[in-house]
Amino acid sequence: MILRGVAALLIGVATLAGGVGAGAGQDAAARKPAGLSADAAMAALGRRLFYDGDLSIDGSMACSTCHGQRHGFAEGNRSHPGVTDEPGRRNVQGLANVGRRRSLTWGDATIRTLEAQALVPLLGENPVEMAMKGQEAELARRLSGNACYTRLFAVAFPETGGRIDLAGVTRALGAFQRGLVSDAAPADRFVRGDQGAISMEARAGAALFGQHCAACHAGPDYTDDHFHRIGAPDPRDRGLGDVTGRADDDGRFRTPSLRNVAVSAPYFHDGASATLGDAIRRHGMTFAAPEEATLVAWLATMTDQAFITNPRFAYPDGPCEVG
Repeated sequence: MILRGVAALLIGVATLAGGVGAGAGQDAAARKPAGLSADAAMAALGRRLFYDGDLSIDGSMACSTCHGQRHGFAEGNRSHPGVTDEPGRRNVQGLANVGRRRSLTWGDATIRTLEAQALVPLLGENPVEMAMKGQEAELARRLSGNACYTRLFAVAFPETGGRIDLAGVTRALGAFQRGLVSDAAPADRFVRGDQGAISMEARAGAALFGQHCAACHAGPDYTDDHFHRIGAPDPRDRGLGDVTGRADDDGRFRTPSLRNVAVSAPYFHDGASATLGDAIRRHGMTFAAPEEATLVAWLATMTDQAFITNPRFAYPDGPCEVG
């Protein structure tokens, strides 16, 4: 997902018309329960917003529509159409440890904050996803009709008197996503010294991975956050070159994290690789079948079951966090 001119959108967020007044928010602030900090309220608000279809023009699409927890907050399709049925442009990436990323889309190095990234699906037109461009006042109106949102905005944003607006929505979504921390996969335990955390086959795959993959899939999240070209550029999607205008950036895409990779198929920016074996071979690496099997076994140990089943990240069906 790429949106040119995101910087211009950000400039206007702070002054967008349509924020709902502070009076109700100040009243709600008086009901703040002991122990609930502004940061905790912001994350709780972001979780609710993440699962709320009211963030799309027709109410049919939430962030969670494409970012499903059981897929590591990725999706099982090549791409997802927007509310107008315009085809999605790229494969949906997972969100594990997304707060650590230096940039946040497949092909735009300038989108460096979760708040900026949220504007891409909300307001973007290339392609249209949630179709809320020009509907900021309507978004504020919808959310202000929810008593829980009114109370959470008040606690999360005391400096604005609990104003409900697009800036607050993106800040809350960012706060929730920064809490999507994954660090309990078998691979994590193995790296921390627990040799029994993974099978002998996966250990052989880890060695193979270190030799052939770790130059780009580096660090605790198995990404260098840089943009690389694999194969010949496709003129239908220039990748980084679409943003920079430079021919030598054509076909360059950001290295994705491999956390929870075994549950987030299909792979690559275009979703054209259906299996991990397909993805390995698309890198130009050809291994004997037993070697490839060890590599796949190692990649499977990056699945964090605690993360993809954590109820704290799931749909919030309980009572409002602020009474």
